[in-house]
Amino acid sequence: MNALQKHYQEKVVPALMEEFSITNRMAVPKIEKIVLNIGLKEAAHDKGVLEKTTAWMTEISGQKPKLTKAKISIANFKLREGDPVGLTVTLRGKRMYDFLIKLISIALPRVRDFGGVPTTSFDSQGNYTLGLTEQIIFPEVDYSKIDRVRGLEATLVTRSGNVKIAQRLLALMGMPFKKEAERQRRKGTK
Repeated sequence: MNALQKHYQEKVVPALMEEFSITNRMAVPKIEKIVLNIGLKEAAHDKGVLEKTTAWMTEISGQKPKLTKAKISIANFKLREGDPVGLTVTLRGKRMYDFLIKLISIALPRVRDFGGVPTTSFDSQGNYTLGLTEQIIFPEVDYSKIDRVRGLEATLVTRSGNVKIAQRLLALMGMPFKKEAERQRRKGTK
């Protein structure tokens, strides 16, 4: 069990049970999986892009990404059915917690002019989607080996069914939301 998983069991679960009047410990919301996703429009025409992106995504996630293919042909985009259009990785268990620690404590603070992540990116089920504009914020990515700066999308799938509970869960896990980051900055200046 890593540090974040231990923190969830010892601190987050009791706090959520008390705050939202949850009586059963098994009914407490948790993060089920993290899905990393990247779209590659030029992958259909350039196989080298696919290989390089697969390499750095494997380094970031610790797991080889799955190739996603076009379901239909679109003539305007010069896209045929079956052409590669992106990569996706689903992280669960230990790899999920390892990635979350890396995202919260290493990658997000490396974002230029970082003021916290927005609280508006939740869907109606309480899942949180975070768009990252540069892959170079992760320390595993060697800047000299990438062909161009690319963004990716990380979706944190929670078992809460409620936006308010999901936001509190992620805040207790250490996700630096904009209001939280601002409050901490003010505490540091006083």
